[in-house]
Amino acid sequence: MSSDDTSSDTAAGGVQSREIREVIAELTGAWGRGDADAYGAVFTEDATYTSFLGTYYRGRGDIVTSHRALFGGVLKGTELADDVLDIRFYGPDTAVVNSRGDTYKGRPKRAHELSKTQTYTLVRRDGRWLIAAFQNTKRKKLLERFTYLFTPEARPAAER
Repeated sequence: MSSDDTSSDTAAGGVQSREIREVIAELTGAWGRGDADAYGAVFTEDATYTSFLGTYYRGRGDIVTSHRALFGGVLKGTELADDVLDIRFYGPDTAVVNSRGDTYKGRPKRAHELSKTQTYTLVRRDGRWLIAAFQNTKRKKLLERFTYLFTPEARPAAER
């Protein structure tokens, strides 16, 4: 995982970043086990979840129920890769995480192969970080390349 945590200058920021990475590791571990209850446990009760298809789920119960069905169906036996790009803190109890991710079977995907970009909003409640909102977007790499070819200024600074 890459690290560009804006608050990692301080010991507290480093501890918080590690705790947040542990939450994401719990999330990916639960996915790999096909454990919808453990997957849902890292979300707040009122969390929102938008899949790369645009499906919108509201609340931990909705996230658990849908993932139980998905883990038993089209996502059965898949793993979840998640490569953190950055973690930014907005006060002591709120953080935004951007990452690249993807599902896979067999060989883990390398960072440059990950086809989705995620945004997590995490809040700390009772000393534990939980995901309050999740947004997953499918990358269109070919369209990105065309855009950068015809409009080089559109390329994100992080990719220059």
